[in-house]
Amino acid sequence: MTDAEDELHSQPECWTRAAAQAARHRGVLPAPGERVAVVGCGTSYFMAQAAAALREDAKQGETDAFAASEFPAGRRYDRVVALTRSGTTTEVLDLLGKLRGATRTTAITADPSTPVADAAQDVVVLDFADERSVVQTRFATTALTLLRAHLGLHSDTVVTDSRAALAADLPEDLVDRGQFTFLGRGWTVGLAHEAALKMREAAQAWTESYPAMEYRHGPISIADGSTATWMLGAAPQGLAEQVRATGARWVAGGLDPLAELVRVQRLAVAVAAARGLDADRPRHLTRSVIL
Repeated sequence: MTDAEDELHSQPECWTRAAAQAARHRGVLPAPGERVAVVGCGTSYFMAQAAAALREDAKQGETDAFAASEFPAGRRYDRVVALTRSGTTTEVLDLLGKLRGATRTTAITADPSTPVADAAQDVVVLDFADERSVVQTRFATTALTLLRAHLGLHSDTVVTDSRAALAADLPEDLVDRGQFTFLGRGWTVGLAHEAALKMREAAQAWTESYPAMEYRHGPISIADGSTATWMLGAAPQGLAEQVRATGARWVAGGLDPLAELVRVQRLAVAVAAARGLDADRPRHLTRSVIL
């Protein structure tokens, strides 16, 4: 078993543990009414997108998400939440340094012994979700679970669905597909982007991701009998039929969308194995980008 396989299989326990800790961290996580930005890089940026959409849907306050390198200079927030597994990513540390003394900052990290502990005003440590694999799985979903629980949106169903995602067979014939598209709506758009990233990182697969309603506006033109389109969350009316009409394989997301992401993580590892790739050590990538 690869490190990635081992780590992604531990997610139900990690999510349960993070949800149980949410109340303890209430004082350093966004309060209702605060104007908030959530930032990160790579996988953490896509989790930031999902968290921001969830918070706005919950009517907790205006919430934006940015890649740390693209944070808008001069825009004012009550709090900036930085997601960083390693605690060493250059863009995140640079941003936290610029915000010091002007904006309250909270970092969610797996390693408190890294520079982020000094760079952020407040730190939430999820060290039990740290990873050996370069490819992020459980830390990202555990950080998002913490934020979902903070918003009152976590439930036992999410964990039950994650166990089902780990136990069930993957949809038939997916490993041999030549191209993958992942779709989302609302908070699951971030999950769709993360799903596509996992396939690129671990399996070097040709993969795209879009808001589901945008898929009809051009991207569906690449769909054919060699492709698969996977919906995370509820699909727009008629989209499944349109995709099937192209000859592409349609995969409906019947589980909680975060649990559906676990199924995609499993697919990424399976495709990597079929292609003779090391899912733990993707080419050109390191655990943290330090510039």
